[in-house]
Amino acid sequence: MSRRSSVLKNPRRQAGKLTAPGEPSHGPLTGEELQLAVRNHSMPLEALRNDTTPAGLHYLLNHFDIPYIDADNWHLRIGGAVQRSLELSLRALRRAPSISLPVTLECAGNGRSLLRPRPLSQPWMLEGVGTATWTGVPLAYLLAQAGVEDDAVEVVFTGADAGIQGGVRQQYARSLPIGEALRPDVVLAYRMNGAELPPQHGYPLRLVVPGWYGMASVKWLSTINVVTKPFDGFQQSVAYRYQQDADDAGTPVTWMKVRSLMVPPGVPDFFTRSRVLAAGPVMLTGRAWSGKGEVQRVEVGIDGEWSAAHLEHSASPFAWRAWSMPWVADPGEHELTCRATDASGAVQPLEQAWNYQGMGNNVVQRVKVTVE
Repeated sequence: MSRRSSVLKNPRRQAGKLTAPGEPSHGPLTGEELQLAVRNHSMPLEALRNDTTPAGLHYLLNHFDIPYIDADNWHLRIGGAVQRSLELSLRALRRAPSISLPVTLECAGNGRSLLRPRPLSQPWMLEGVGTATWTGVPLAYLLAQAGVEDDAVEVVFTGADAGIQGGVRQQYARSLPIGEALRPDVVLAYRMNGAELPPQHGYPLRLVVPGWYGMASVKWLSTINVVTKPFDGFQQSVAYRYQQDADDAGTPVTWMKVRSLMVPPGVPDFFTRSRVLAAGPVMLTGRAWSGKGEVQRVEVGIDGEWSAAHLEHSASPFAWRAWSMPWVADPGEHELTCRATDASGAVQPLEQAWNYQGMGNNVVQRVKVTVE
């Protein structure tokens, strides 16, 4: 039996070994990681000042090449365990009922490069996030048009992007449990911030799953397939799992964990990005979000002393909340931190729990500043 066929029959058996190009490392960034960092990009933290992230600043993580799609000849196909298979052009989708929803998306591997040892993949620091207003057709509307069968358990979304990961040739594909797929806020988006989807963000159509880490929001959608048994494709059963080692089957990555980030105050040193600011009053600002519960509290730490920040209202249940706190900066070296608490009672940890793929890192941000 070939390695590929054995993986497809039992992808969890060698989950970590197939997901990463090597064991986690204490060494410097590899050429392969730098290559990934060039193709993908983070959101500059100063963009946290914006309620909505401009498309060019929104974080980007694409596994394979950006596919070229001729929208005039493109169709979305919906099939599987449905009463009526559908084939829809982009024009037909734009005539369907639509919603617009501000949604914060975060890469599941955000913060990976801060772990020790460091899992080998896209080397995110903290900036793998962004908030955009997505416009499109509610997925539940199209599934209702198709008529989901009673024995359906999941909905599989397949993109047009293709490549090889973990030795497996594949198109990027993920699934959602049927209950999640039928949520009224899950959208098949054809516009981002009021404009046509950029090619790198999934043109002509992508899925947006509010509250879930970004891997669920499949880009360049080509097919939607309703299935009667759990999907076991690579991106579902091998990648995007919380594991302790390469032989651990792990648990799936789903909802975003609670997190807050701060706009680094002052000005940066070009090479080190160390922050320098003048003594005196300064307003510390940032954003906070969570997948399963509204952010209810943000605290800001000044050299280990915590104080409550002021929270603004969010634009939607799944968009980040702005926070702010005044600080009178004394001359010297300081460490600034921030941590959020959501409605479920979850709080950002001061130290990050390690996992093999580097998923779901929501440790508090630490910003060292020199006040002159």
